[in-house]
Amino acid sequence: MTEKRIETRTSRTAEMTCLSRAASSLETDSHYHSEDHLAIKLLPGFIKTLFHIPLFRKFFVRVLAPAGIYEYVIARTKYIDAAFKRALSEGFDQILLFGAGFDTRALRFQAEAQRTCIFELDAPPTQHAKIQQYQKRHLDVPANLVFIAIDFDKESLPEKLDQAGFHKAQKSLFILEGVLMYLKPESVQATFQTIRKYAGAGSRVVFDYVRASVLRGENTLFGEAGAAQTVSEAGEGWQFGIEPDEVASFVAAFDFDIGDYKCARELEATYFQGSSGRSVGRINGTHCIVTAVKR
Repeated sequence: MTEKRIETRTSRTAEMTCLSRAASSLETDSHYHSEDHLAIKLLPGFIKTLFHIPLFRKFFVRVLAPAGIYEYVIARTKYIDAAFKRALSEGFDQILLFGAGFDTRALRFQAEAQRTCIFELDAPPTQHAKIQQYQKRHLDVPANLVFIAIDFDKESLPEKLDQAGFHKAQKSLFILEGVLMYLKPESVQATFQTIRKYAGAGSRVVFDYVRASVLRGENTLFGEAGAAQTVSEAGEGWQFGIEPDEVASFVAAFDFDIGDYKCARELEATYFQGSSGRSVGRINGTHCIVTAVKR
């Protein structure tokens, strides 16, 4: 069996997400600016220097990134930042981030997170690289942050959660940011079965997904071909997709109801609408974001 890249090396898509967040944190346009001020600290020194040069940032987002993906990462970051902060303000007991990559929310929102335990799941090479960067950059890991190394396709998620002290039936926020599309369908099912088992009433799950048509290669969406090619070349090709009209039934099968649902057009209207009412940025059409609430 061929090993996936993330089994032996740091996830390239996690690295690209960190680069996008770092670039966004330096933007002066409010539509493109997001608040991950720590992402830039995790970059190698020479990249950090280059990112402070506007022309280089423009080259990165317009030439190296697939069309509309930079805008999508910005919108997704803002969307999930808001979901994270809302859960903290409402006194959620636990937050669980699947495939956390170089996510910095546990540090960025630590002042608000004193009473919430935060768990980060990821493949061992990526998680180890992140912890090393935290240590190298003298970024303190808060006491309420628990790292859990896991191979989603090979290891038992419930066993990992039990060992880490994640509690069942508590009000929890589950975040699957840039995760589902990289899992095998059976792993997606097992993951959501576990979420159903551990989520208390009123818990929320926030996830993004790619449309099933993308896996079929229909190439009908803005930026689709470039995005699919990029992840494939990174050795992290997409394996799971959902038809938009099947999302409600998908979450209902795990005792969740849709609380919010946004695809590219809705994300553009929320985060990239200018004062004239016209969009100032176009989002890659392959992804949608969902918030679902446990019954």
